[in-house]
Amino acid sequence: MKKIGFFWGSTSDNTKDAAEFMQEYLEGEGYEVDSKDIGEVDVEDLQNYDKLLIGCPTWNIGELQDDWDSVFLKFKELDFKGKTAAFFGCGDQTGYPDNFLDAIGILAKPFMDNGGTLIGRASREPYEFRESVALDGDELLGLGLDYDNFDEDENDELMIPWLDQIIKEFG
Repeated sequence: MKKIGFFWGSTSDNTKDAAEFMQEYLEGEGYEVDSKDIGEVDVEDLQNYDKLLIGCPTWNIGELQDDWDSVFLKFKELDFKGKTAAFFGCGDQTGYPDNFLDAIGILAKPFMDNGGTLIGRASREPYEFRESVALDGDELLGLGLDYDNFDEDENDELMIPWLDQIIKEFG
């Protein structure tokens, strides 16, 4: 089985905690996972994997987390043909209902535009928000987590079925 390249950025540790949970779960399911903080590697390292898991929280008013923001210009120029990726992000649906999970959309759209295959779409339920760059019709382009308004168990309960879904979609 091929490795999953898992790239994430975290400032408040919520995304890091979610990444650790996801890595442990995927390894328990027999996957080999290379987990990397995007702030500590070259964004071109994404090119070394055919299967990707990408995590980024939304900061301020619909912005990428600082480490992702600093590599975004290079990221959006990468060739993703032959790559399959699932995206997730953390956000605050109550405090920022007009740009909840924007970071997922900001990263997923150039990934798809540059030939990548997106998996891991998620329902907009159980969230209550108005707008998001991550919305595609009635679906999100990835999994949303909200550590500001959901407790840890609720976020874990969202991750497990989503991880099972991407395992199937990775094939």
